[in-house]
Amino acid sequence: MRIVFMGTPDFAVASLNALVQSDHEIVCVVTATDKIGGRGRQTIITSAVKDRAVTLGIPVLQPDKLRDPAFLDTLQSLRADLFVVVAFRMLPQVVWSMPPRGTINLHGSLLPAYRGAAPIHWAVLNGEKETGVTIFFLQQEIDTGDLLHQERIPVRSDETTGSVYERMMYIGARALVRSLSMIESGRFKLFPQDEVDVSLAPKIFPETAELGFDWPIQKLVNWVRGMNPHPSAWFFLQDKILKVHAATSLHQIPDHPPGTLLLVGRELRIAAKDGWLIPKELQLEGRNRVSIQDFVNGMPLVSRSPGACGPLYPKEVNEVRDY
Repeated sequence: MRIVFMGTPDFAVASLNALVQSDHEIVCVVTATDKIGGRGRQTIITSAVKDRAVTLGIPVLQPDKLRDPAFLDTLQSLRADLFVVVAFRMLPQVVWSMPPRGTINLHGSLLPAYRGAAPIHWAVLNGEKETGVTIFFLQQEIDTGDLLHQERIPVRSDETTGSVYERMMYIGARALVRSLSMIESGRFKLFPQDEVDVSLAPKIFPETAELGFDWPIQKLVNWVRGMNPHPSAWFFLQDKILKVHAATSLHQIPDHPPGTLLLVGRELRIAAKDGWLIPKELQLEGRNRVSIQDFVNGMPLVSRSPGACGPLYPKEVNEVRDY
């Protein structure tokens, strides 16, 4: 089949590579426009998909507006059988309805669960034991089309969004190639999504990553996992943002109010609703990411003798004690 591939980030590159190695012809890639950034805003930043397409010698389109008549004319002239979308922007109907075999999308969840921009984040944040990938045909409403193919992925209790993302890239790429074979042969059955099972995965913002120490301890651990590697879970320590990149937990009811920070030997503990969060990697605002040992050794904010530390979370004065 003749295929137009649409995608932008590195997640989509694995799928592009898989399609290039298949029996199908990638006639064009559609991706985001170049941006200006870097120091002094003098660097042209291109998408990962564009970089790979250029290397492969595949023509690239970068429309500002997807309804632009010139762009639509060019798409039509390609005579593609199918459009394939992986981590791209929302398409207008005039685009997704264009090819005779329709437009399929690779989504990083088991739809109808986690419709939206951040399905991997929210699966980890919610402590799911399983997630997966879905190939579906696009319709007008986002992530609502009929299901073509799904594959399930277990999620370990110590996994982060980053580690699930890395595995899902390649599992999704293989699922996409299988789906194309199903479409080409005509041997497939579509399943409508059950609206009863819908859950949402809205975009993650930095403020979404703030930790609340009045939460249950498992939610705190999941938040640290789910916000790793970006945007990173955080809280305020003496009016500075302290990022928590990795943490474990101690399921022991604290006899201190939530947000209390204790130094127990070489271990930091932060009291939560029903346990202790034990950070393993931290990064104070304006400083590098460090292990907990280096943080304890080098940070004057953590006293080795009893005394007030200053605002922690919530913004109250909590005690830092040496035990």
